[in-house]
Amino acid sequence: MKPLEIAVMGAGLIGRRHAERVMSEPGTVLSAVIDPSAAGRDFARNAGIRWYASFQDIRAEDRPDGVIVATPNQLHVENGMEVIAAGIPVLLEKPIADDVDAAARLVSAGETAGVPLLIGHHRRHNPMIQAAKQIVDGGRLGRIVTVHGTFWVAKPDDYFDIGWRREAGAGPVFVNLIHDVDLFRFLFGDVDAVQAMESHAVRGHAVEDSAIVSLRFANGVLATLNGSDAVAAPWSWEATTGENPAYPRYDQFCYQIGGTKGSLGIPDLTLWTSPSKPDWLKPLAEERVPFPAVDPLCVQLRHFCDVIRGDAAPLISGREGLATLRVIEAIKRSAGSGQMIHLSDDGASSDPQKV
Repeated sequence: MKPLEIAVMGAGLIGRRHAERVMSEPGTVLSAVIDPSAAGRDFARNAGIRWYASFQDIRAEDRPDGVIVATPNQLHVENGMEVIAAGIPVLLEKPIADDVDAAARLVSAGETAGVPLLIGHHRRHNPMIQAAKQIVDGGRLGRIVTVHGTFWVAKPDDYFDIGWRREAGAGPVFVNLIHDVDLFRFLFGDVDAVQAMESHAVRGHAVEDSAIVSLRFANGVLATLNGSDAVAAPWSWEATTGENPAYPRYDQFCYQIGGTKGSLGIPDLTLWTSPSKPDWLKPLAEERVPFPAVDPLCVQLRHFCDVIRGDAAPLISGREGLATLRVIEAIKRSAGSGQMIHLSDDGASSDPQKV
């Protein structure tokens, strides 16, 4: 089978990770790096790959089979529209956009053109999350009652030397907690209401450095997310899963899922259940649920290839990305107003079948 030629647009941290996977994955070839910066040009030259300052500069004979867009959040819609207009399948990094209306236009454009649009919520592809989904759906925890997620990291000062990271559309809610919200939607369903608080007291940037979020799901599950990129701590997806070897790894948790029959810790998938009727005075049984250690970015890339070849439909479509973004926008609105936001009240349904 002829290798698929994949171009990567954006040569920042995540763009380079995508490029490395494409170069190492059998059956794919990194055809080009698209990035106007000198750093992007140098990355392409060092890798021996064609470099373009913009997507429009690509010659017709060098047209790729698919494009991974990993540019700053504020450019996602513009860049996604370019690729869709060219009729090329696109894997767009999360968030789908920093504005719900713009995201809806992008989804509509892809559907009208019949061009596949995938959103890079890659954690759903992680075998550990797939195993957690089976535990939740299989009823081993009983009825899910409450969930908690922690994202505490200390981003260094030079992380913010890149201007867009200090501007609206960046910050841990859009950049980091959106992953957690998406996974919670995947595991527990539609979000009915949110209430949130934010603070930028540590750095004073236009974006928050800390946020606390309460979520109520349509099925009655209550969840909390506590996030900060200004805390030195071992409790985050990045620090506990080993998904990205650039981060130190700690034997700690990032999520806790509580049900009437048991509870589950993530990422180690420690399952706590009662051998008999649950009773806080009786000991719980501890079980470690096994799962294969596979890089979800590689799994996502293989799925993208299947979509390009027409062998699969997008698992995380533009509509799914839009649904998660609606929850994120509600979080931002709640933090700004101090009010609980009911997603159904303003048409901001988290139902992935509605735009």
